[in-house]
Amino acid sequence: MAGCAGANLRPSPANVAAVEAATLCLIDRARGAHHLRPVRSNRDLGTVAFSQVRTMVLRDYFADVRPSGQTPMSLIAVTRYPAHAGRISVGQNIAWGTGRFATPARIVSEWMASRAHREIILTGEYRDAGVAVTPAVPSVLHVGRRGATYAVEFGARHV
Repeated sequence: MAGCAGANLRPSPANVAAVEAATLCLIDRARGAHHLRPVRSNRDLGTVAFSQVRTMVLRDYFADVRPSGQTPMSLIAVTRYPAHAGRISVGQNIAWGTGRFATPARIVSEWMASRAHREIILTGEYRDAGVAVTPAVPSVLHVGRRGATYAVEFGARHV
């Protein structure tokens, strides 16, 4: 999964956009290695991903489902993403890391090493994705705040 600019960056406020782009690039490399089409960056999914990482850090939790009970599907359903679709399919991967474990290369590698996360990345029906990274981790993890929290929202619109 080499060849993505910024793949080894440690997230900081100054390089978040490059880290997000590298993360999507690495996901697309992994999909390509399995003969799947790349996913397109989608603004609505990116907004949900940003909301997810921000909320996890601010509300001090780490989970796919928010303490309020909101799921990735419920968050995406209220955006424009489902417009003109008969139905949608969504998936979400989240991760956190500190130090050298916070780079896009390490995060995507860990996702690919996890059966459940790899399955989401390699779901062929997904056509769109939104990536967000924040250079902080929820304090509930007891690892300090130096690190990064990642979220990727995957989606497909069906007629």
